[in-house]
Amino acid sequence: MSNILWQPPHPATWDETKLLACCASRRERRSGPGGQHRNKVETAVVYEHKPSGIKGSASEKRSQESNRKVALFRLRVNLALQLRCTTSREASDVWLSRVHKGRVAVNPEHQDFPALLSEALDHIMAEQGNLQPAAKLFACTKSQLFKLLKLEPRAVKMVNDARAANGMTRLQ
Repeated sequence: MSNILWQPPHPATWDETKLLACCASRRERRSGPGGQHRNKVETAVVYEHKPSGIKGSASEKRSQESNRKVALFRLRVNLALQLRCTTSREASDVWLSRVHKGRVAVNPEHQDFPALLSEALDHIMAEQGNLQPAAKLFACTKSQLFKLLKLEPRAVKMVNDARAANGMTRLQ
């Protein structure tokens, strides 16, 4: 995965209109549920963030609108994983709203997940994989921060690769 440096705010946090304005989209026919209907209608959706080339796609739903929503969410997650932004000294409002008494509350399918993931990775990767500074900034424990990362296995791999490259132990 390439880690492209981007200026804040992170594209994973943009509203739908702004994000789609920077994307190319296409509809496709793909195999999957839906039988004969599936073979005649372009229900698969692919979005590509034009500045970075990062894509998100979905084809598992029968309706194009359902696949559109899933593809957009996947694009946001992929952007969160592959684009790095310069970091600020303060946690975002999204982070502040999701941390209660040191615990991070988010479901990996919630609309806030890509924004939280992107901000966490921006801070962690700026510290070469060290979770402590980011945990302090977000007012949570390192284990809570790692639980968030574990919701997206590619994020764990990225952080562990950075840690290994900097002589730190891998997180499990």
